[in-house]
Amino acid sequence: MREADKILAKVKGGRSDANITFDDMCHLLINLGFTARQRGGSHIIFQQGRDFVNLQNFHGKIKAYQVRQVREILRKR
Repeated sequence: MREADKILAKVKGGRSDANITFDDMCHLLINLGFTARQRGGSHIIFQQGRDFVNLQNFHGKIKAYQVRQVREILRKR
């Protein structure tokens, strides 16, 4: 199983929202076709079509609510 598939399963599972690393989520979003629109400090905005995700690097991880936002975007597909 590819690394991106493992991360995707973790995000969709919803059991470990607080344990997703910033680098893993960036890697996943890029593999899903998102592009990094803007980089500033500890934030990166990813876009695909009309969907936007603002990720914040907080001590190497992202906040749980940001994982939930990504999960909602993936559910819409």
